Amino acid sequence: MSTTVKRACDACHRRKVRCNGVHPCRNCSQAALVCTYNAIPQKKGPKGSRAKVISELRDKQKNSELALKLQTRLHELECPPLSPTFSRTPGLLSPEMISACIEFFFEHMYPTMPILHRPRLQHMVMDIDNSVETYCLITSLCAFMMIQPGVRVPESHVVPGEIGKVVSSATGTTLLDEALRVRKGCEYIESPTLATVITSFFLFGCYFGLDKHNTAWFHLREATTLAQILGMQDESNYRTGDLVDCSRRRRLYWLLFVTERAYALQRHRPLTLHATIELPTLDEDPDETVAISGFISLVRLYRPFDDTFVGLWNQTRAGCSTAWLAQLQKQLMDALPTYLNSTESQAADLRTSQQWLRTMVWQLSITNGYLSSTSADVSMTFKYPIEISRDLVAVTGNLSQQSMEVHGIGLIEKLFDVACTLTDVMSCVPIDINTFEVQPRDYLNQFLGLISTLRGGDSRYLPLLLGRIDEALPAMAAPIARSLPLLPVDHRIQETYESSTSSDSTPYSSPPVPSKTGLDFSNLTSSMSCIGITSGAPSAGASTLAAVPPLYHSANAQEYLG
Repeated sequence: MSTTVKRACDACHRRKVRCNGVHPCRNCSQAALVCTYNAIPQKKGPKGSRAKVISELRDKQKNSELALKLQTRLHELECPPLSPTFSRTPGLLSPEMISACIEFFFEHMYPTMPILHRPRLQHMVMDIDNSVETYCLITSLCAFMMIQPGVRVPESHVVPGEIGKVVSSATGTTLLDEALRVRKGCEYIESPTLATVITSFFLFGCYFGLDKHNTAWFHLREATTLAQILGMQDESNYRTGDLVDCSRRRRLYWLLFVTERAYALQRHRPLTLHATIELPTLDEDPDETVAISGFISLVRLYRPFDDTFVGLWNQTRAGCSTAWLAQLQKQLMDALPTYLNSTESQAADLRTSQQWLRTMVWQLSITNGYLSSTSADVSMTFKYPIEISRDLVAVTGNLSQQSMEVHGIGLIEKLFDVACTLTDVMSCVPIDINTFEVQPRDYLNQFLGLISTLRGGDSRYLPLLLGRIDEALPAMAAPIARSLPLLPVDHRIQETYESSTSSDSTPYSSPPVPSKTGLDFSNLTSSMSCIGITSGAPSAGASTLAAVPPLYHSANAQEYLG
């Protein structure tokens, strides 16, 4: 219904034409203009081109509509409305759980992955109700922590009669599902942030802990891809900006670098990240000097394992030599100092990783037929895994159970790798028996003891290892099985080999697929033909470890002397 007014509408006034006073007026209706009466009446002026004025009015109104639509769209991108499918589950993420998980992370996990800034994280928690990105980050962090051994479940989440470990694992899985579901409601791929990459990394850690390695690999590659989208591989992107943010991005890039290499070797995956930026510096935070020192040592340990080695390992390229492999073994032996300026948990990670990587090189040597019983270089002989096992037993004997368990199933998997390799060597290589010396079977016994003790023996690796021993060394299987559980490492081992080198494991390396049946000695060099050993391809992650008995300085909980 039209309404009569006492003055000309804004458009007719601007065009200097007679208005019929109807709302909308006839002129605006014919010109397809919005008829308004908002302008304050002014004195009449010279008349211009009416056609030009109509064009100006149309353009102005069109631009205003576009600006409004753009503003609305930008608001939707910043704060996208969550459909019921992507909405948060009320009461799932309680303040008590958030506080407990953050505390556990910074107390136990932070030295290995120093990628969060505690004050800023706590500030983000305060804004969790207003940010989907923050909610997903905190939820994935809590899921990752709840899947770890040793985390305490808040009393409000414990059901009477249920075992804490079961509650923790179930709660972690529920939080993992929550983070994945809610995350689908925001555009994190097109516009990633540091929190986006960290969330993907935590999702990887969750699936690794749940032994779902294909999904874990997917989220690890998601994290590395998002990191590259952000330009974290470009040193120039660290020259400006917030210092705390730059330091965490740099550390995150190197953490992804290390994790990708460990996982690539264990699962025969390709690499995407390379050493293209500078390492973190010890002066970033005076309070974190020890932790960052240990983190830098871990990065340096993995740097030699580039596309060349991974290509040879994955059998996608050819062309290595005895000299190159021997040099790589020496480089690994010298990679860590005798005394590590690190936390005890970092020392466990570093020393085990060092020996595991030496095993990878030994596996590659056997693949290419470069081992010999007469080699002057012990690392190029068939008995080298025995030496590595000796060193690993020595180092684990001086590590606390908590420092090893904080690395989750990854450390157990590496012990399993070493024990499998040792078992295969013992079944094929003649060993001199000396009643007064510790024998390879003693090392194997200790590995079984560790695997049966860590995390309460709740892993699939103990029966797998017993099955492997029964297959390769049937005469030893029954006595070894009867000896479980075992006493701590024999002090003879610690005292005799305290000059050996030590090593540790990362929480993200995993053992060969359970279906593996040990090393393939079908094509070894003729020098070992007298005992029927021949060279074969490396299994998908069999490992050996060497270690020095480490000394942990109890007066300073941040210093580990290896």
